[in-house]
Amino acid sequence: MNRAASKPSRRSVLAALGSAAVVAGSGCLRRARNLTGWESSQPISLRIKTLPTDADPYALALARRVAAWFRKAGIDVDVLPMAEQELLRECLLRTEFDMFVMRLPERFRDPDALRTLLHSRFADAPGWQNPFGYANLEVDEALDRQRTTDGQDRWEALASIQRTIARTQPFTLLTVPDDVRAARTDAHPNWQEVELRSPLGYLRLERPQDAEEPSTLRVVGTDRRGTTNLNPLSVEFRRSGVLTGLLYDPLTREIDGETTPWLASSVSLSAESPPTAQVELREDVDWHDGEPVTAADVAFTYDLLADTSLSDDDSSVGVPSPQFRSRSTLVADAEAVEERRVEFTFEDADPSVAARALTVPILPEHVWRERTDDAAIGGISLGGVTEALVTNNIPPVGSGPFEFVRNSPRERLVLRRTEDHFSTREGTGLPDWVGRAAIDELSISVVGSGVTAVETVVDGDADVTGTAVGAETVPRIGRATGTELLVERSDRPYVLGYNTREPHLDNPRVRNTLARLVDEPFLGDDVLDGYAHAAVGPLHETDWYPNDLMWRDENPVVPFFGEEGTLDVSAAREAFREAGYQYEDGTLVGGGP
Repeated sequence: MNRAASKPSRRSVLAALGSAAVVAGSGCLRRARNLTGWESSQPISLRIKTLPTDADPYALALARRVAAWFRKAGIDVDVLPMAEQELLRECLLRTEFDMFVMRLPERFRDPDALRTLLHSRFADAPGWQNPFGYANLEVDEALDRQRTTDGQDRWEALASIQRTIARTQPFTLLTVPDDVRAARTDAHPNWQEVELRSPLGYLRLERPQDAEEPSTLRVVGTDRRGTTNLNPLSVEFRRSGVLTGLLYDPLTREIDGETTPWLASSVSLSAESPPTAQVELREDVDWHDGEPVTAADVAFTYDLLADTSLSDDDSSVGVPSPQFRSRSTLVADAEAVEERRVEFTFEDADPSVAARALTVPILPEHVWRERTDDAAIGGISLGGVTEALVTNNIPPVGSGPFEFVRNSPRERLVLRRTEDHFSTREGTGLPDWVGRAAIDELSISVVGSGVTAVETVVDGDADVTGTAVGAETVPRIGRATGTELLVERSDRPYVLGYNTREPHLDNPRVRNTLARLVDEPFLGDDVLDGYAHAAVGPLHETDWYPNDLMWRDENPVVPFFGEEGTLDVSAAREAFREAGYQYEDGTLVGGGP
């Protein structure tokens, strides 16, 4: 079946099902199936793709537990662990999946980022741009509306979005883990005060009083990708933005809850519609190769993010960068009017939303302009992909507070503090701690598992585990002399993502029922040893979250069929029957095209 040809019809159906039709009786569904010849019984067979244990401490265990509940409900499900790079390519680039278990990137804690995650216009785009193929016109309209409003009007739009996705379930939020790390108590005195999931956390570390000069922070982790690829635009190589955030400067950063000029010395944002901005760059800022950072680099960056082929042909489709697209699409034009001044014109958006666009990494034009040709393997064009999206970008040339020294692929990466970075100067308007970073060099080594990473710290061969480790390592960390347990509330939930382009999973009532087969608090206790909490959506614990979606004793929208991890099989099967499905010899069957 031609998926593209079916999209308008499917989108209309989903929009209707997103409201009253979600609770329609099974008789209507059966009559519709009769009309379309959809009565032949076929076993429902699904596959969950996820990461192996050595790449993620919890993903595989979560997927297997979910699969066990699905099997009890009569669904034929298998779990396929696969290497992280291949998983991301299949699920985020090729959409070759039924379901996946992964962690959402932290950027989806920003309410406007939900637009690229869920808007139907991004259903065929690569990366974390609606990988579910979700299409709901009510959600589309509210996602557009929240960009152009503020205050209570924006809150109401976002509340409507969250209620609809909680009901129609393009993904099921499984659990929100705590990030567990181990650190040497003699390395830095303020571990508990910093966030190591943020590049600013590394700048905030304090130097021990008896530390010798220079200071090297030895980080051990399990993510090998940063040792082989430092491309901030690469979808399948970016689990987080910590390393690229140290190498590249944005115009502004959020510091202590406030949007603060960073590479920019000042930002003047208008209140008109659409908004505009005058951005002045700091003086005497160089790229790591010695070339000056100019307004032309800034304008080039936004052109590149909008179309990595930089095509001048108006008829060209263009190749936008999947990373940062929710922010770059806010910009209508960025023009260098002087050597250090850039004028921005934004799309129709509230100024508070438009300001998000100024947080992307700024790239050097003299390096990246040569990466705009079509990418090819063995002389064969990949089509719709440019060199900018696939280059490993080693050595990287940024302007950030740290610069590249050397790497051993899959083993080690070394960065050092950039000499005379503007953050170390007087009168920057930045907090004092930014300029007196305790780290002169950052040495990152890679091991095979979280357990090995913890032992490396315990043995004194590393100062901290850079990637989060599994909760099973907590007793070892607690018993070890000179080792400190670090626990942070994570902003990256595990989700069960559904490919709504596929038969059965294109039905929101089916996804709603599947969500009711999952006991989220049980997953947090059973798989993550209690180092997690349950939530309904990615904006939980923010000011944008409606009270009726707060988790109390159970999920307020899709409560579990059962209790304490034990599925009420009869209730689950009855729900599928009410949705128009049948059982044959205990196996769930449904029609197919």
